[in-house]
Amino acid sequence: MGVQFSHPWWLLLLVPLAGFAIYAYKTDYRLVGGRKKWAVALRSAVLLLLVLMLSGLQSYSVIHQKKVVYLVDRSASMQDHGEPLEWINKSVQHKDNDDTIALVSAGLDAAVEQKPVDKIPESLRLDASLQREYTNLETGLMLSGSLLDSKSGDARIVVVSDGNENVGSMLSAGKMLKDRGIAVDVLKASETVVDDVAVEEVKVPEKLYQAESFYVEVLLRSNIKGQAELRVYEDSREIGKQTIDVTTGENRYAIKGLAKSTGLHRYRAEILMNGDKQSANNAGYAFTRVDGPPKVLIVEGTQGTSGNIVSALSSGLIEQQVIAPEMLPTELAKYAAYDSIVFNNVSGDQIGGRQMDMIEQAVRSYGIGFMMAGGEDSFGMGGYFKTPIEKALPVSMELQGKREIPSLGLILVIDRSGSMSGDKIELAKEAAIRTVELMRSKDVVGVVAFDDQPWWVVPPQKLTNKQEVMSQIQSIQPNGGTDIYPATASAVEEMLLIKAQRKHIILMTDGQSAGNSGYDDLIEQMNHNKITMSTVAVGLDADVNLLQNLAEQAKGRYYMAEDETTIPAIFSRESAMMSKSYIVEKPFVPATQDGGDWSTLFADGVPKIYGYVGTTAKSTAQTVLTSPEPDPLLARWQYGSGRSVAWTSDLMGKWSKDWVAWPSFSNILTQMIKWTFPQFTASPYDVQTQVQGNTVQIQVTGSDQEEAPDQLQAVLTGEDLKEHKVDLIQEAPGVYSGEMDVDKPGSFLMSLTDQAGGNHVAPGSGIVVPYSPEYRLSEGKSEDDLTRLAEMTGGRVLDWEHPEQLFAAKSRAGKDLHDLSYLLLVLALLLWVADIAVRRLALPWGAIAERTAAILRRRPALAGEAEPSAGLNRLAARKNRAAEFYGGGSAAPPKAPPVTGGASSPQEALGDAPASMKRPASTGIKPAHARGAAARPPAAGPSKEAAVKAKPPQEPERSDSMDRLLAARKRNSR
Repeated sequence: MGVQFSHPWWLLLLVPLAGFAIYAYKTDYRLVGGRKKWAVALRSAVLLLLVLMLSGLQSYSVIHQKKVVYLVDRSASMQDHGEPLEWINKSVQHKDNDDTIALVSAGLDAAVEQKPVDKIPESLRLDASLQREYTNLETGLMLSGSLLDSKSGDARIVVVSDGNENVGSMLSAGKMLKDRGIAVDVLKASETVVDDVAVEEVKVPEKLYQAESFYVEVLLRSNIKGQAELRVYEDSREIGKQTIDVTTGENRYAIKGLAKSTGLHRYRAEILMNGDKQSANNAGYAFTRVDGPPKVLIVEGTQGTSGNIVSALSSGLIEQQVIAPEMLPTELAKYAAYDSIVFNNVSGDQIGGRQMDMIEQAVRSYGIGFMMAGGEDSFGMGGYFKTPIEKALPVSMELQGKREIPSLGLILVIDRSGSMSGDKIELAKEAAIRTVELMRSKDVVGVVAFDDQPWWVVPPQKLTNKQEVMSQIQSIQPNGGTDIYPATASAVEEMLLIKAQRKHIILMTDGQSAGNSGYDDLIEQMNHNKITMSTVAVGLDADVNLLQNLAEQAKGRYYMAEDETTIPAIFSRESAMMSKSYIVEKPFVPATQDGGDWSTLFADGVPKIYGYVGTTAKSTAQTVLTSPEPDPLLARWQYGSGRSVAWTSDLMGKWSKDWVAWPSFSNILTQMIKWTFPQFTASPYDVQTQVQGNTVQIQVTGSDQEEAPDQLQAVLTGEDLKEHKVDLIQEAPGVYSGEMDVDKPGSFLMSLTDQAGGNHVAPGSGIVVPYSPEYRLSEGKSEDDLTRLAEMTGGRVLDWEHPEQLFAAKSRAGKDLHDLSYLLLVLALLLWVADIAVRRLALPWGAIAERTAAILRRRPALAGEAEPSAGLNRLAARKNRAAEFYGGGSAAPPKAPPVTGGASSPQEALGDAPASMKRPASTGIKPAHARGAAARPPAAGPSKEAAVKAKPPQEPERSDSMDRLLAARKRNSR
């Protein structure tokens, strides 16, 4: 036990403090005596306490305690976690009762697996969620150090790792731990060497022209020999294959290719070799852009319906590719190969949610164009309400009360069994909410969820409060089995009570029903009352045959949602199809509203249109052609970095037969699509990227002809569709740099924007973060870094065979510190108040002290013992008050007169007095009726001396006054 000071130089203030105390005592003439001594002493004590507080006075006790944190490397290169845990469990058996242990795991990030405890846990586990693609021991060491206090025990960290650090610097963290007095012991994990051949690097020219031949250069590294097959792919198309002889060490090869199609392409090199035990490092990637004629991707909802579009683009020398919606790419990088994307009467339920997100990002961030052509399965009829595709279009799917829509009664029957847990139930709720948002206030909606019994989440009601209905839908939770019939029968029963022009039920389930009987009577009742029903099968486990039959017999539609992300689009489409107001089928001649630079295309008039899908133009969109409603027929706008066009009639000839036969049709359609192309043909910037660990360093150099903006911003989108925005700082005129941290390898698309104006300034490019460095062939330097870490911090290199070594060494003595600053401050405040009282309050301090001492010395009276003078004191006090009230003198009894005339005693003399003046002999306390008379002087006796000394005759007046007072008191008491 002892004390110490954390800031001892403050103690130098004690010297002037002593001089201040002496000076104050000698010069303060306002106070004298003991009061002066007390005042100076209190003031000096306050200042002394403050100086001690500033100097950091601490008490401490010496302890011998070991505090150990185990740091386990859980990156991908450390496959076996059982061996480190077994060693840790053996080592903790040798700790003392007071020693504490904790457990931390590290990958790219770090997590606490076990907080510091002094008791051995029942089981130590390594199950925290980590990014294992990288090793960042620096983060793990810093987190471990935060759990330790080197000043209160022998603190140390035990690192269990192979030392293959590829992010951060453990030696930098070691320097900080050394300054804190924390030692780092290392337990080197044995590195498993497997037969491996890896693709280290892939190079292609930064820019190519269509039909140009080029070479794909591939660098391989291997620790085995043998024959292998090297393949090269452009996007998903194989462009080269070669059998090669692989030797140990580095191997370089080149495979020739031909740039056939324009746009941004990703090239993949892949190695296949017998005996290769590690497949995670067998592929490498690179990007390049092929310049040439533009290319358009046409997505057709019905096969063979895009002939008019293909003919128009071919006449304009524009390359095109036609695919079905199911063939849309699932990687964002593949959309960068096209200049524009055209949807030709494509329904939203044919496109997955991920593909919709990719197309929206391709338009907004990378300048790729988009056009949607109408038809019975497009726009609102295709279920695009509240989808990413609607965001990119210049029109919205809501009609916003433009025309009279038949009233609709809609009941949603949603499976909420246990198999619907996860994304299924969330997407089902999202679909129901979108359906509610599409409906109008006069429509009736109901939602029944079912497992083995139906549960009315939203009883059928008019949509007077959409928010309340949507919040009720959010309460659906998965549970139980599956029985379709009771819920369907309950929905039909409620639908019979609904008054609406159109009545429709949507049934959605992902499982097999417990019972399949009784549907015939139910379907007959639905047909008789004009109730239709559509069914949605979610996944391949649904009762497909039952749902198909129900939809067919109830005159509805059947949907197979293998991709559950299409469920919201299906519900939206069903709601739109039931209203039927989206389709306007009547002939009219479109009117030009805001043609802009397209006005010349329609200067000579336009043909007649026979139908279209109703939409509403967005506020910032440019409506070129309109219908008499008025609804937009042709609209366009700028969306982020790209452009999009909406043509609400069809291009197949059903509603636009006069247009497709019009000689100007091919030119007009080509101009519509070309308007959506990216606004630049070549990049004015040279982009260089370098990957170090998980950090991507970006350097952009502008051409001399371009006026350099103050700051650029790079937008990068990975395979998970998350956008990363990186501010590029101008280091020199036209030279910009920045960096971004990634948490997993993969391909990224990158675009450049002027941060001041937000304009897209260069075509999209691609960068590649190769496979995790955890899978690279080791260079054998990792164990040296671990040894240096231990030597730097004063730690040890532990042995796998001797876990008891960890706690065997004698612990360093530590101090358990207790800060006294708060206590000193409280005492200073109390003494400061006492100092003020002594100086400012002029009280008889001496008398107060003597009386206090007397009270403390007084012996308490024994029980039952009465003070003999208490009654007399009270009687004397009452006499004095009575005498002062009547103006008399002292209330003390008068002296007895001399005895004369035969009075042999005072009692005899008193016997001649009036009876009212006689005092009772038995007690010293007067009766209440005699207290007034007792205060008066006795009556004069017959002696001469008594007659001389008698006062004026005022006794009758006083007696009368006392009698009146007593009478009044009696009356009041009654």
